[in-house]
Amino acid sequence: MDPEKLITILTSRLGIAVQSMDAMKNDDLMIVVDKKHLITAAGTLKNDPALGFSTLMNHLGVDYGDSMAVIYNLYSPALKQKVTVKVYLDRDNPEVPSLERAFRGIDWFERETYDLFGIRFIGHGNLKRLLLPEDWDGHPLRKDYVYPALYNGIETARIDMMNETDEAGEPHV
Repeated sequence: MDPEKLITILTSRLGIAVQSMDAMKNDDLMIVVDKKHLITAAGTLKNDPALGFSTLMNHLGVDYGDSMAVIYNLYSPALKQKVTVKVYLDRDNPEVPSLERAFRGIDWFERETYDLFGIRFIGHGNLKRLLLPEDWDGHPLRKDYVYPALYNGIETARIDMMNETDEAGEPHV
């Protein structure tokens, strides 16, 4: 579908939920949605027969330093079209409604994003760490994260393999 036509349809269907919408280089669309309208927007994108964005391809978190965001990549088999839905979040209180009821496969995506970025998904049925132990302190993909020197008495120091040398002065390979 022509991106301009799709923008017109989405604008009429999503209304005030959309903060901005742009066609990207590959004719896919980027839609920025206000988090308080995310569930309605996702439901419309998925269930509206003229749209049918029923496939969740990916979900991720992003830390921009001064703000955070969650990004959803959706696909409509009927339109053979992709949309990227982005929701900006307050860095001090990064939370957004869970889309678990609309897209059952998002369960582990949301848990991973919570684990690594600390973004809370309100209404998620089992929001707990996925990759790190439950007692891990912090969220390691945040830009302000400080890696701990110890975890349960075990050193966690990392070696910079590109810049460190061995006892003979040779770089690590």
